[in-house]
Amino acid sequence: MIVQMAEEQTPHFVMTMDQHTALSAQFAEHFGNEQFEAVEPREQMLYIIANHDAGWKDLDKKALRDPATGLPYNLVQTPFEHIVATSKASPDFNGATHAYCELLSSMHSWGLYNGRYGMSDKVLLDSLADQNRAAADGMLDGEIARQERLKATLEADPETAAWVEESRLFQNYKLLQFFDTLALYFNCVPEGERSEACFAHVPMNANEDATIDIMPVGEGVYALTPYPFDRDGIELRFEGRYLAPVDAGDSVSELLQKSSTEIQTIRLVAGS
Repeated sequence: MIVQMAEEQTPHFVMTMDQHTALSAQFAEHFGNEQFEAVEPREQMLYIIANHDAGWKDLDKKALRDPATGLPYNLVQTPFEHIVATSKASPDFNGATHAYCELLSSMHSWGLYNGRYGMSDKVLLDSLADQNRAAADGMLDGEIARQERLKATLEADPETAAWVEESRLFQNYKLLQFFDTLALYFNCVPEGERSEACFAHVPMNANEDATIDIMPVGEGVYALTPYPFDRDGIELRFEGRYLAPVDAGDSVSELLQKSSTEIQTIRLVAGS
């Protein structure tokens, strides 16, 4: 789950990973213009972007309570045995739809532990406790083997061989990372607290990347430069539920289900 920042002992906006990936998918649907190539292959890309964290589904239903906050565990604060299980479960889920979806999902899982293939200075492996390293290494070795198998399968099919050429494959991997991190920018921090940020390695095409700057410019309005979407002024929304800290012994899951779904709205415009 994702727990949006808020003052202690106040209600926090809580999102499932499905609600997070739904926002990522909205970005993907609108991505592309004269400067930026739209996502291709479109069907498979929109599916994996909308389901890149599908391995969290069962865990989100449980809504485990973090005793330090009284709220659900937030992302990497989740006990590691659960995190590592989601890292394998997400590619497993996506493999039921298409090998290409499974491949990108596996790359996403592997990249989260390894600085997103060198594109981020956040390397989860470096922060793991010694007792968790063996489980992580075993999972990561399995994902590398999975990727080799899937690449061979896709290369052998004339309809998909071009999809796994390195430049095109990493174009789509980098797009997934952009949509993921842009969604996290909005999911993790509330309106009024979001600041200027930049997103590097955003593909314009298979051979050229851009760095996109984002700047709050008004209530719920954010300017992006250069602007990567199909029209200026797109309005997007994401869902969650407000939850105050829960006492030990109370069910976080039950209280979340009783809470009404709320919506946060954002508007993206072209920067100058």
